Amino acid sequence: MKRSGSQTIQLDQFLKYVGAVATGGEAKRLIQDGLVEVNGEREVRRRRKLASGDVVTCADSNYEVSWPEGPEPADP
Repeated sequence: MKRSGSQTIQLDQFLKYVGAVATGGEAKRLIQDGLVEVNGEREVRRRRKLASGDVVTCADSNYEVSWPEGPEPADP
């Protein structure tokens, strides 16, 4: 069985998770100032939902959104 691919994370949370920013306030400022891109386009919505495969650019660094592969469920 494969994952549904419906996992998402908010842009501001993702920036904190990857260590691009230290705080949510810092993420908010960078996003509102237009210093963050998602898939090559400037993004100003801090709660933008990111999915696997999205590429976030912040401070000249690129981060690709991906989810770890979990174990496959056992057959009954």
